[in-house]
Amino acid sequence: MALKRENKYAEMVFSCSEDQQYRGEKVLEDHALVRVVSGELKVIQADKIFLFNAGDTLLFPRNQLSTLVKTAKDGRDYKSIVIRLASAQLREYYTKNKYNQLHAHTVGILPLEKNVLLESFVSSVLPYFDLDKQLPQKILALKITEAVEILRNINTDVDSILSDFTEPGRINLQDFMEKNYIFNIPLVKFSALTGRSLTTFKRDFEKAFHLTPQRWLTQKRLELAHYYISENHLKPINVYYEVGFENLSHFSRAFKKHFGYPPTSINQG
Repeated sequence: MALKRENKYAEMVFSCSEDQQYRGEKVLEDHALVRVVSGELKVIQADKIFLFNAGDTLLFPRNQLSTLVKTAKDGRDYKSIVIRLASAQLREYYTKNKYNQLHAHTVGILPLEKNVLLESFVSSVLPYFDLDKQLPQKILALKITEAVEILRNINTDVDSILSDFTEPGRINLQDFMEKNYIFNIPLVKFSALTGRSLTTFKRDFEKAFHLTPQRWLTQKRLELAHYYISENHLKPINVYYEVGFENLSHFSRAFKKHFGYPPTSINQG
């Protein structure tokens, strides 16, 4: 089974990966508080890689383009608790609570140091996933508020993240795509992250690169794969997903079509 996920509440999820390793791209529409219960979580972003193990907690800001690699470790499946901090509830919270208007945040993933309040909170929500009936909405709302209060208590910069409700504005498309082309997400998601409609995104893309988005993405990913295989001596099976292809057979066909020889022929001479 690729991924077993228990989801009793939209705001609170306990996930369990029964594969030795699970990979997938993710762009969250809401902030999320994530606790790794067992296993290992690698978060790959355009300019940084984060590694989290059992007992680690992180704040995952919304609209962050990432690849998540969930791996079993020490004989235990990957398991985590994900608390969604919905924008609607955060808006309501910040209209009732004073906070310092901080500078605009540029942080990606925010690792959180171990803290008594945080440990107590995690211990309090774990039993909820064993309930035979739905957790009352009022209690769920209170737990989300508690999570926000704890985050504000242990990190003074968190208000600049949680109180920012602006949507992605129009940014430099060329710079963004050069940094993020390895992420295998739909074009409509790329367009939203650059602050454009899909139609405008395609038009601006062809003006910038003189190619269609899909053709440019394929070429860039293949060129990076070629570098990894020829210069870093990596095997195709260890490269295809890292550069944005969904499966090895598609990667191998595209590679041979583009370069005229299969990726397995490199470094055999």
